[in-house]
Amino acid sequence: MTSRPIYLDNQATTPMDPSVREAMWPWLCEQFGNPHSSDHGFGWEASRAVSEARARVAQLVNADDEEIVFTSGATESCNLALRGVAGREGNGGRNRIVTVATEHPAVLETVQDLGRSGFDAVVLPVGADGLVDLGELESATDERTLLVSVMAANNEIGVVQPLSEIAKRCREVGALFHTDATQAVGRMGVDVEEWDVDLLSLSGHKVYGPKGVGALFVRSGVDLRAVMTGGGQERGLRGGTVPVPLAVGLGEACRVASEKRVDDCRRMRSLAGRFYEALMKVRPDTRLFGDAEKRVAGNLSVGFPGISAEEVIAAVSDRLAVASGSACSSASLEPSRVLLALGLDEQTAATGIRISLGRFTTDEDIDEAVSVLTKSKIIARRI
Repeated sequence: MTSRPIYLDNQATTPMDPSVREAMWPWLCEQFGNPHSSDHGFGWEASRAVSEARARVAQLVNADDEEIVFTSGATESCNLALRGVAGREGNGGRNRIVTVATEHPAVLETVQDLGRSGFDAVVLPVGADGLVDLGELESATDERTLLVSVMAANNEIGVVQPLSEIAKRCREVGALFHTDATQAVGRMGVDVEEWDVDLLSLSGHKVYGPKGVGALFVRSGVDLRAVMTGGGQERGLRGGTVPVPLAVGLGEACRVASEKRVDDCRRMRSLAGRFYEALMKVRPDTRLFGDAEKRVAGNLSVGFPGISAEEVIAAVSDRLAVASGSACSSASLEPSRVLLALGLDEQTAATGIRISLGRFTTDEDIDEAVSVLTKSKIIARRI
């Protein structure tokens, strides 16, 4: 059998941690109770498992257990946050929703859709470093602003936004603040109190947990309208039976992240630095996209001038698994809209490659990846 490529696309999805698989297994087999069945032991066991999982998610982001709502993933979580706020009664004439041009489609397209429904949708630009201009934010927010949604860490270039400063402005004008922390969880400290956010979204499969599950932090006292109605589960905010195996998996993934995050981040940051330095030695013209310091551990968004990402990926795909941008839009051959939002021309944006390391990336993986990239004919012949 031929060996599989080295996996360097952890921002698209992460492999499941072995402890997560072990925690989920009983709930996929022997323990099948409905967590909402309150009349017998099967339901009680399942309900306890969900409660424990909820507590573990809450602990990771420094929230109270009852502030965590399970969803099918971060996309649903973001939709529940944005549409839930927009659809509630008593918004007092506030109808402006503010976001940023580099957001994930789960937020950006939802805000744009709400704009077509009568809301004043404002999409702020970012600087060449990928960061939102706080002056622009101040100008765009006032007493008409209902909600601001800014991603904690970008899913392509990894830059970390100044969330505490954004929250401060939201408090000044009385607006709610949501952040998509999907790429931040497990890659940096996530603290809803320190960040002072009202709503926060996360996903299981970006933190070494299962696909198909996520969560929304809803600060106590923040009112939302349910987007998916049903049997009143999840405090009436998300109808439908909670999938116990997935919830347990997310909870265990968050528990492991609480224990390993500091070491994981230190190692990923070191490996990414070594990777970038090695590329620069061979290709001094390698370009790093986004702020060099204000980015999550393990992210490298780079480009080789004059060589499209499509060419590079095609040349190394049998040896390396890297991406040209977000997994949600990688089927498109268009230049990354995130890189275009940095002010890059289309030719430069088309060179962007996302390399994202993870918990299971080894030193040997990095050495091999550097060798594969720098010895690739498509790269070597352009030096």
